[in-house]
Amino acid sequence: MWLILRISFTFDPRLYEMSNSGLFKNPDKQLRALKWVEKTNSVIRVIFTLMIFFVWVFDLGFPNQEIFPIHSLLYGIALFVLGQNYLYRLIFIYKETSKGRLRLEVVLTCLLHFSAIIQFGWLDGWTLLQAYQGTFTNLLISLLFFIELSSMSLGINKLSIHPALIFILSFLLVILVGTVLLKLPNATVGGITWIDALFTSTSAVCVTGLIVVDTATAFTGTGQTIIMILFQIGGLGMMTFTSFFGFFFKGGHSLQSQLFLKDYINEDNISKVGSTLVKIILFTIGFELLASGLIFVIIDPSLFSSTGERAYFALFHSISAFCNAGFSTLTNGLYETGFRTEYHIHLILAISIILGGIGFPVIVSYYQVAKRICINYYNRFTRKDSFYHHTPRTFNINTRLTTVTTFILLVVGFVTYWIFEEKNTLAGLEGYGKIVTAFFGSVTPRTAGFNTVDMTQLALPTVLIYLILMWIGASPGSTGGGLKTTTFAVAVLNALSIAKGKDRVEVFNRQIDPETVRKAFAVILLSFLVIGMGVFLVLFFNPELDILDVAFEVFSAFATVGLSLGITAKLTTGSKLVISLIMFLGRVGTLTVLVAFIRKTRSLRYKYPQETVFIS
Repeated sequence: MWLILRISFTFDPRLYEMSNSGLFKNPDKQLRALKWVEKTNSVIRVIFTLMIFFVWVFDLGFPNQEIFPIHSLLYGIALFVLGQNYLYRLIFIYKETSKGRLRLEVVLTCLLHFSAIIQFGWLDGWTLLQAYQGTFTNLLISLLFFIELSSMSLGINKLSIHPALIFILSFLLVILVGTVLLKLPNATVGGITWIDALFTSTSAVCVTGLIVVDTATAFTGTGQTIIMILFQIGGLGMMTFTSFFGFFFKGGHSLQSQLFLKDYINEDNISKVGSTLVKIILFTIGFELLASGLIFVIIDPSLFSSTGERAYFALFHSISAFCNAGFSTLTNGLYETGFRTEYHIHLILAISIILGGIGFPVIVSYYQVAKRICINYYNRFTRKDSFYHHTPRTFNINTRLTTVTTFILLVVGFVTYWIFEEKNTLAGLEGYGKIVTAFFGSVTPRTAGFNTVDMTQLALPTVLIYLILMWIGASPGSTGGGLKTTTFAVAVLNALSIAKGKDRVEVFNRQIDPETVRKAFAVILLSFLVIGMGVFLVLFFNPELDILDVAFEVFSAFATVGLSLGITAKLTTGSKLVISLIMFLGRVGTLTVLVAFIRKTRSLRYKYPQETVFIS
């Protein structure tokens, strides 16, 4: 370490001169010097991180290019400079960092220097390192990029930009980056058009699952991995990802950043923003790994040519299911021959879809309840508690309303699918397979997009039920889209309250805020406007299509479901742009768009005379 420190001083003569002249002995001059070092370090770190990232993207997307003979040297130089950069931080700014952040930066500094040594070829004799050199470098570069992106994103809150607009721009940025990545030669088998790349990227980031080209045949393994990363980021949100990295590598969040982030992760308690953020990420990754492990173990190995292919299938579909993306590496989805009878896998994916679509605030609430129960039982077992302890109220009205509404929709979907499809898509199935297929049929329209049956063979009543289920969608704060379960529930409760002659909306011995009721009806109105305009425009660009098929497509796009009656590949360029815009609006929210671009009224210090408008 001391040798590296001495080498570091030689890289900057200014620092060497200051250290010899005793400049750091003066507190004021020391502070100015440290500020100069920190600012210079930040600039160098950003420049070299972006440089190595673009070289990495070029290396990834353009194989067998002239850069190949020198890419190791470029990686080595950039990684060494970044390693020295983080070393400067440890030397000069370590007192300003928390212990957790300090440990992470020490590990990162060692990894950067170690990776640089590997890239320089000084450990060529190590066969194991050579085998995993590419994977190790890819992960490290990705980590560096997200760290710097997090630093920049957390600084956005200092700008006078509306949070809703930042939310919209974050999705738009990821979509544009994904479009460029999917156009890379190494991402596709025979190349795709820019409009198809934009459509696929939008569908992935907005976790929709509609495809204009076959994911299984049109994209290489690299392209499929890019799509998987896109819907993973899109499912959780770019701000969630960047905030997570910022939480670890910037030593937590300031009060300003906590106020900025609390609406993104639906956390009312500002002090718990950081912990809630960590819980969301850890639960997501943990459950996705668990689901992929179960799929890997249970699925028939004879369906795959290798163990690696089976592992990739399991990971891809577990992430796609939890994020409610609906993308599949199979041409016909889960209806592919051999996979359509893997009912255990269908059930695992259905559970993943439900957990991903129920909303992270609900999951956190159930986690708190489970944690409290375990602690109470542990204390009773160990006899640490000899008296009664009050259990705090954990299930708020949002959790209870979301849970009940989700359960009702699943039951209604299951029963109606069973009734209308018993002699249709369920014909020939018996027992367990019939139950799982019907259950999956009630889950998948809730923004999931997977299909275990031939969608073109659905009965007309089932299609109409699907339209309603797709329109309602998932729950707020989830990976899914749509109207949201709570919005639909509040609208129904309001109608019942009016019928009962009540002047307020009540449920579970609680009164719902009138502003929430107004927002619910605003979202419903905007959804119908967007869907209606979408159907009109698609029929305008594709007049040969059936109106029911088009309506199903638009409902699926707006609710970010991804189910289709087989017309997606027939869409013209204009229709693809319309569907892409609808997917985007469905994911970010129509009300969010209005809030972002319409100036908010600062005060209402006046009141007009009140009159009645007749409504019947």
